[in-house]
Amino acid sequence: MELQPDLEHPDDVEASIGHPRTETATDAPAIGSGVSFERLQLDDSSWIDIARGWLRGADDVFAHLAANVSWRQGRVWRYERWIDEPRLGAGGSITNPGHPVLAEAQKAITAKYRTPFEGFGLAYYRNSRESVAMHRDREMRWLDDTVVAILTTGAQRPFLVQRRNTRDTSTARDLSPASGDLMVFGGRFQADWLHGVPKTRAAVRGRISAQWRYTSKRGRPDTQPGYYAPREFSRRTR
Repeated sequence: MELQPDLEHPDDVEASIGHPRTETATDAPAIGSGVSFERLQLDDSSWIDIARGWLRGADDVFAHLAANVSWRQGRVWRYERWIDEPRLGAGGSITNPGHPVLAEAQKAITAKYRTPFEGFGLAYYRNSRESVAMHRDREMRWLDDTVVAILTTGAQRPFLVQRRNTRDTSTARDLSPASGDLMVFGGRFQADWLHGVPKTRAAVRGRISAQWRYTSKRGRPDTQPGYYAPREFSRRTR
């Protein structure tokens, strides 16, 4: 699998055009049987598995989630003040999945990777201007041995991954997941690599992703502030 780097405009890139798969009206949402997983070995201890078209009927799942989930507006600390996060969020679980197929997805991911998940998060990018900056999931704290699965529904958008602490753009790749694609990030990915969903110049429809996170709690915990933690950079008096 060849995944080309695309960091000419890392904060504002064109949406990938590609050749999105079409789904017929008779497709019922379900986990596809026999879908292959292709592994991208980033380095000796970090990897990504990608299963294209893993969820059939993903556009129907997107429409159901967009209309029926109780979405909330998150807040993040940026520019030394709280601002609205440029996306919406929600949570799900086996007993309250938002759509029945997401409970089946959690069971299938757990069985394949032998990792228990307490639940999952949902992120709703409503348009081309909503995004999440390059980051690591430091809220997990123990980052030496993790499994993070992300299932995409809705629009195909850039999804960038890049090695941490480097200006070498050859380490950056756009995975460009389409509706129904599953990405699984493992090993030390959360310790050594960044990921994000940038804004796009071209108009795109909404995208909703479900994310499952697991850590074995091996190694030393990360003590740096998480993505949502306030951080001060000036000494001005408030």
